[in-house]
Amino acid sequence: MAQKGRQEGRRITYEEVSRATGIHRTTLTKIADPRGHNVRTDIVDKLCVYFEVPVEKILVHVPDE
Repeated sequence: MAQKGRQEGRRITYEEVSRATGIHRTTLTKIADPRGHNVRTDIVDKLCVYFEVPVEKILVHVPDE
C-alpha cells in the first residue's frame, strides 16, 4: 500500500482498498499482520489487479525457523 501511495502521492487506506476490491477490511488487516494469515487465491488475484503488480510482489515465502 505504501508503494502505491507514493506513486499516487497520497496515503492509501484499508478502507479504500476494501471498497475497490470487495475484500473486507478485516481480511486486509489480517493479511498485513506479520504473524501471517491464510489467503484464498481469489483475494491474492484481486490485490494483484488493484496494485497492478505480479503475485510475487504480494506474496513472500518465509521459511520455518
